[in-house]
Amino acid sequence: MDGARRYFSPDYFTARDRFRSAAAKARGRLEFLPLTAKGPGGEELGIDIARFGAETPHRLLLHSSGLHGVEGFAGSAIQLQLLDELPGIASDAAIVVVHILNPYGMSWLRRVNENNVDLNRNFRPDGSHTGAPPLYARMDAFLNPRTPPAADLYFAKAAGLVLRHGMNKLKQTVAGGQYEFQKGLFFGGNRLEEVPRKYEAFLMERLAKAEKTIVIDVHTGLGKFAEDMLLVEPEDYARLRDVFGARVTELQPDQGYTYRIAGGLEEMIFRVFSKRRPDFIGQEFGTYSGMKVIHALREENRWQQYGAGGPDHPAKRRLKETFCPDDENWRSAVLRRGRELIQQAVARL
Repeated sequence: MDGARRYFSPDYFTARDRFRSAAAKARGRLEFLPLTAKGPGGEELGIDIARFGAETPHRLLLHSSGLHGVEGFAGSAIQLQLLDELPGIASDAAIVVVHILNPYGMSWLRRVNENNVDLNRNFRPDGSHTGAPPLYARMDAFLNPRTPPAADLYFAKAAGLVLRHGMNKLKQTVAGGQYEFQKGLFFGGNRLEEVPRKYEAFLMERLAKAEKTIVIDVHTGLGKFAEDMLLVEPEDYARLRDVFGARVTELQPDQGYTYRIAGGLEEMIFRVFSKRRPDFIGQEFGTYSGMKVIHALREENRWQQYGAGGPDHPAKRRLKETFCPDDENWRSAVLRRGRELIQQAVARL
């Protein structure tokens, strides 16, 4: 319980300051990728990166958090714990910790960036950010009402859609990503955004020569409460399950909680680390039901698009609770399972 209180931050700026302080204390090499977006009070934003070990590593553990903004509270906590418990690093290896890839989203309590772009649907080559599932277009009025937050029989309507189309089809349609409805949920953008551009450039310049790479990217909001899934590509499933165990889950829309996405971070990771296919793991911590998660996203987006948009609103606070429950057992489980996965990854390196 003490760890949960120590590592989970109340807001982005506290998390950022804690990360910088802990990284410096652990004698990491700190780097900063400045971004154009500003915080709620006009604060400068950017991506903080702490590097440990070899400057040009042959073996690399790359740990990232906060690609989905408000989901970053859990990933940040795991990273602060890691910096307090940094393992020994071989002379040809490195651990690189990337803290909050979407600081705008975390500081404003949004899952997306300043352009309403879901960055984990944006890692596509320029010119390919087009299209939307036909069913998404038919559901747009339900998913993205053009009014501020209000009671509107959401759960009854959502249950009707599940009965009509089935949960597997709906989750793939809604969450897989779309590139037409700019003010809508799961919008992947019309072009490559600043964060994907700068992050890929950093990895290409500093780390792409690594010959053995394990990437852990932390998310929340999908799965059973206080449990994690280790999400992997279907072609990597058998290999990684043998190493990381039963928590490894194949990204397939026709089973369980998962679905396929376009333009995910892993697409860029596989491009950058092309010498040898890296182990890419999306560590996903469950919170609440899919209907509750979509409702929280829907109401926050209504406030952002058609209300005042400020971070001090019930819809914003509800979104934070949805992706980072104020529950000590949940937070303790995040830290425990986050530590376990990092230990497994270090052993594999």
